[in-house]
Amino acid sequence: MFAISLEHLLRLVVSFVLGSIVGIEREINKKPAGLRTHTVISLASALFTILSVSGTFGDGAVDPTRIASQVVVGVGFVGAGVIISTGGHVRGVTTAASLWIAAAVGMASGLGEYMLALVTTVLAIVALEFFVIFEEPLKRRKS
Repeated sequence: MFAISLEHLLRLVVSFVLGSIVGIEREINKKPAGLRTHTVISLASALFTILSVSGTFGDGAVDPTRIASQVVVGVGFVGAGVIISTGGHVRGVTTAASLWIAAAVGMASGLGEYMLALVTTVLAIVALEFFVIFEEPLKRRKS
């Protein structure tokens, strides 16, 4: 019989919503990884985290941090796929970083750390959307 606790359901839904928020920002700005990618990465990270602390993998002798570290490595691999170097310019690094944040938010949600996940999402949106204001003046100063 299929059973899911309300707490696990809440953790998955929170990861879905917060990952989607980061993905919407990337989608609006027409970046290579958008809504679906960020949502799925956040959701998968939450599920892996829930499974890693659930006792599903044995009698507790398994170290749950090993799964968390593999989530980070796996997302790094996906992020590398969105980084492109052409004509001496590197593009996609910020999107790769936003995928990393989506995974971290998913992991925090998977642990039930809702406030940490929410604050991280808000700060990520501030960095992605509003720091652009500072970039242009800084680029002009550098030239």
